[in-house]
Amino acid sequence: MFTVAGGQILDSQVLVLNKHYMAFRIIGLRRAMSLVVRNLAEIISCDDGASWSNYDFNSWRELSALKQTFEADTCDWISTVNFDIAVPRVIRLLFYDRLPRQTVKFNRRNLFARDGNRCQYCGKKFPTSELSLDHVVPRTLGGGSQWDNIVCACTKCNTKKGGRTPEQAHMTLIQKPVKPKRNPVIHLHLNHDRYKSWKQFLDHAYWSVELT
Repeated sequence: MFTVAGGQILDSQVLVLNKHYMAFRIIGLRRAMSLVVRNLAEIISCDDGASWSNYDFNSWRELSALKQTFEADTCDWISTVNFDIAVPRVIRLLFYDRLPRQTVKFNRRNLFARDGNRCQYCGKKFPTSELSLDHVVPRTLGGGSQWDNIVCACTKCNTKKGGRTPEQAHMTLIQKPVKPKRNPVIHLHLNHDRYKSWKQFLDHAYWSVELT
Protein backbone atom coordinates (compact mmCIF):
# COMPACT_ATOMS: atom_id res chain seq x y z
CA MET A 1 0.00 0.00 0.00
CA PHE A 2 2.78 2.42 0.91
CA THR A 3 5.91 3.54 -0.83
CA VAL A 4 8.38 5.67 1.07
CA ALA A 5 10.11 8.75 -0.28
CA GLY A 6 13.84 8.61 0.48
CA GLY A 7 15.91 5.50 1.02
CA GLN A 8 16.81 6.35 4.62
CA ILE A 9 13.15 6.57 5.62
CA LEU A 10 12.81 2.88 4.78
CA ASP A 11 15.04 2.26 7.78
CA SER A 12 12.89 4.34 10.14
CA GLN A 13 11.99 2.70 13.43
CA VAL A 14 8.83 3.23 15.45
CA LEU A 15 8.52 2.97 19.22
CA VAL A 16 5.60 0.76 20.27
CA LEU A 17 3.70 1.35 23.51
CA ASN A 18 1.27 -1.08 25.06
CA LYS A 19 -2.24 0.18 25.84
CA HIS A 20 -1.00 1.55 29.19
CA TYR A 21 1.53 3.79 27.39
CA MET A 22 4.50 1.70 28.50
CA ALA A 23 7.36 1.27 26.01
CA PHE A 24 7.23 -2.27 24.67
CA ARG A 25 9.38 -2.71 21.59
CA ILE A 26 10.77 -1.11 18.42
CA ILE A 27 9.48 -2.16 15.00
CA GLY A 28 9.94 -1.10 11.38
CA LEU A 29 7.90 1.63 9.74
CA ARG A 30 5.99 -0.66 7.35
CA ARG A 31 4.82 -2.93 10.13
CA ALA A 32 3.82 0.04 12.27
CA MET A 33 1.69 1.53 9.50
CA SER A 34 0.07 -1.85 8.88
CA LEU A 35 -1.03 -1.98 12.53
CA VAL A 36 -2.44 1.54 12.34
CA VAL A 37 -4.33 0.92 9.08
CA ARG A 38 -5.90 -2.25 10.57
CA ASN A 39 -6.99 -0.28 13.66
CA LEU A 40 -4.80 -2.40 15.92
CA ALA A 41 -2.79 0.66 16.95
CA GLU A 42 -3.04 4.43 17.04
CA ILE A 43 -0.39 7.06 16.37
CA ILE A 44 0.93 9.08 19.28
CA SER A 45 2.19 12.55 18.38
CA CYS A 46 4.19 14.50 20.94
CA ASP A 47 2.91 18.07 21.01
CA ASP A 48 5.68 19.33 23.30
CA GLY A 49 7.93 17.98 26.01
CA ALA A 50 5.12 17.01 28.34
CA SER A 51 1.97 16.13 26.35
CA TRP A 52 0.83 14.13 23.35
CA SER A 53 -2.19 13.51 21.13
CA ASN A 54 -3.74 10.31 19.79
CA TYR A 55 -4.68 9.72 16.14
CA ASP A 56 -6.23 6.94 14.14
CA PHE A 57 -5.23 6.55 10.49
CA ASN A 58 -7.83 8.94 9.08
CA SER A 59 -7.23 11.73 11.60
CA TRP A 60 -3.45 11.35 11.15
CA ARG A 61 -3.94 11.66 7.40
CA GLU A 62 -5.91 14.90 7.93
CA LEU A 63 -3.23 16.26 10.26
CA SER A 64 -0.56 15.31 7.74
CA ALA A 65 -2.29 17.42 5.08
CA LEU A 66 -2.01 20.43 7.38
CA LYS A 67 1.59 19.66 8.22
CA GLN A 68 2.47 19.36 4.56
CA THR A 69 0.98 22.77 3.89
CA PHE A 70 2.50 24.66 6.81
CA GLU A 71 5.50 22.70 8.16
CA ALA A 72 6.49 20.07 5.63
CA ASP A 73 10.18 20.31 6.48
CA THR A 74 9.58 19.15 10.07
CA CYS A 75 8.48 15.65 9.00
CA ASP A 76 9.57 12.69 6.94
CA TRP A 77 6.94 11.57 4.45
CA ILE A 78 5.34 8.38 3.17
CA SER A 79 4.07 8.73 -0.40
CA THR A 80 1.03 6.82 -1.66
CA VAL A 81 -0.73 7.00 -5.02
CA ASN A 82 -3.30 9.51 -3.76
CA PHE A 83 -1.72 11.34 -0.82
CA ASP A 84 1.35 11.87 1.37
CA ILE A 85 1.31 11.07 5.07
CA ALA A 86 3.79 12.01 7.80
CA VAL A 87 5.99 9.25 9.22
CA PRO A 88 4.94 8.42 12.80
CA ARG A 89 7.55 7.92 15.51
CA VAL A 90 5.41 6.37 18.25
CA ILE A 91 2.36 4.10 18.11
CA ARG A 92 0.21 2.62 20.86
CA LEU A 93 -1.30 -0.85 20.65
CA LEU A 94 -5.00 -0.69 21.42
CA PHE A 95 -5.55 -4.22 22.71
CA TYR A 96 -2.24 -5.21 24.30
CA ASP A 97 -1.23 -4.71 27.93
CA ARG A 98 1.81 -6.98 28.21
CA LEU A 99 4.71 -5.50 30.17
CA PRO A 100 8.14 -5.21 28.55
CA ARG A 101 10.50 -8.11 29.05
CA GLN A 102 13.15 -7.43 31.67
CA THR A 103 16.06 -9.05 29.86
CA VAL A 104 18.50 -7.87 27.22
CA LYS A 105 19.01 -10.30 24.36
CA PHE A 106 22.49 -11.78 24.11
CA ASN A 107 23.34 -11.17 20.47
CA ARG A 108 25.99 -9.56 18.27
CA ARG A 109 24.07 -6.31 17.82
CA ASN A 110 23.78 -5.72 21.55
CA LEU A 111 27.41 -6.69 22.17
CA PHE A 112 28.63 -4.19 19.58
CA ALA A 113 26.31 -1.53 21.03
CA ARG A 114 27.42 -2.22 24.61
CA ASP A 115 31.06 -1.70 23.64
CA GLY A 116 30.27 1.25 21.37
CA ASN A 117 31.97 -0.43 18.39
CA ARG A 118 35.25 0.08 20.24
CA CYS A 119 38.01 -2.52 20.49
CA GLN A 120 38.26 -3.37 24.17
CA TYR A 121 42.03 -3.83 23.95
CA CYS A 122 43.36 -0.86 21.95
CA GLY A 123 40.38 1.43 22.59
CA LYS A 124 39.95 2.46 18.95
CA LYS A 125 36.51 2.67 17.32
CA PHE A 126 35.86 0.66 14.15
CA PRO A 127 32.99 -0.09 11.74
CA THR A 128 31.16 -3.27 12.67
CA SER A 129 32.61 -4.99 9.61
CA GLU A 130 36.11 -4.50 11.01
CA LEU A 131 35.36 -5.86 14.48
CA SER A 132 35.11 -9.39 15.82
CA LEU A 133 33.93 -10.82 19.12
CA ASP A 134 36.65 -12.17 21.37
CA HIS A 135 36.33 -14.63 24.25
CA VAL A 136 38.31 -13.03 27.09
CA VAL A 137 38.99 -16.46 28.49
CA PRO A 138 39.27 -18.64 25.36
CA ARG A 139 36.87 -21.53 24.94
CA THR A 140 39.85 -23.86 24.82
CA LEU A 141 40.58 -22.77 28.40
CA GLY A 142 37.00 -23.18 29.55
CA GLY A 143 35.64 -19.72 28.80
CA GLY A 144 31.94 -19.50 27.97
CA SER A 145 29.89 -17.47 25.52
CA GLN A 146 28.31 -15.02 27.95
CA TRP A 147 28.11 -11.28 28.62
CA ASP A 148 31.08 -11.17 30.99
CA ASN A 149 33.41 -13.16 28.75
CA ILE A 150 32.93 -11.61 25.28
CA VAL A 151 34.19 -8.25 24.07
CA CYS A 152 34.64 -6.42 20.78
CA ALA A 153 38.14 -6.67 19.35
CA CYS A 154 39.74 -5.35 16.19
CA THR A 155 41.48 -7.78 13.85
CA LYS A 156 44.97 -6.69 14.93
CA CYS A 157 44.30 -7.11 18.66
CA ASN A 158 42.37 -10.34 18.20
CA THR A 159 45.25 -11.81 16.21
CA LYS A 160 47.79 -10.63 18.79
CA LYS A 161 45.82 -12.15 21.67
CA GLY A 162 45.23 -15.46 19.88
CA GLY A 163 44.08 -18.33 22.09
CA ARG A 164 45.37 -16.77 25.29
CA THR A 165 43.93 -14.81 28.18
CA PRO A 166 44.68 -11.08 28.25
CA GLU A 167 47.19 -11.67 31.04
CA GLN A 168 49.00 -14.34 29.05
CA ALA A 169 49.11 -12.04 26.01
CA HIS A 170 50.22 -9.05 28.16
CA MET A 171 47.12 -7.11 27.09
CA THR A 172 44.65 -5.11 29.20
CA LEU A 173 40.90 -4.70 28.81
CA ILE A 174 39.83 -1.06 28.81
CA GLN A 175 36.70 -2.00 30.75
CA LYS A 176 35.30 -5.11 32.38
CA PRO A 177 32.55 -6.73 30.26
CA VAL A 178 29.17 -6.93 32.01
CA LYS A 179 25.57 -7.63 31.08
CA PRO A 180 23.75 -4.34 30.33
CA LYS A 181 20.90 -3.41 32.65
CA ARG A 182 18.90 -2.06 29.69
CA ASN A 183 19.08 -2.50 25.96
CA PRO A 184 22.22 -0.66 24.76
CA VAL A 185 20.90 -0.17 21.20
CA ILE A 186 18.30 2.36 22.35
CA HIS A 187 21.00 4.95 23.02
CA LEU A 188 21.98 4.85 19.36
CA HIS A 189 18.45 5.88 18.40
CA LEU A 190 18.08 8.60 21.03
CA ASN A 191 21.14 10.40 19.68
CA HIS A 192 19.16 11.15 16.50
CA ASP A 193 16.69 14.07 16.45
CA ARG A 194 14.27 11.88 14.50
CA TYR A 195 13.59 9.85 17.65
CA LYS A 196 13.64 12.56 20.33
CA SER A 197 9.89 12.08 20.90
CA TRP A 198 10.65 8.63 22.35
CA LYS A 199 12.32 10.01 25.46
CA GLN A 200 9.20 10.91 27.42
CA PHE A 201 7.92 7.33 27.16
CA LEU A 202 11.09 5.68 28.44
CA ASP A 203 10.52 4.76 32.04
CA HIS A 204 13.78 3.20 33.19
CA ALA A 205 11.97 1.16 35.83
CA TYR A 206 10.53 -0.95 33.01
CA TRP A 207 12.62 -0.14 29.95
CA SER A 208 13.89 -3.12 27.99
CA VAL A 209 12.96 -2.83 24.33
CA GLU A 210 12.83 -6.00 22.25
CA LEU A 211 14.09 -5.35 18.73
CA THR A 212 12.39 -7.26 15.93
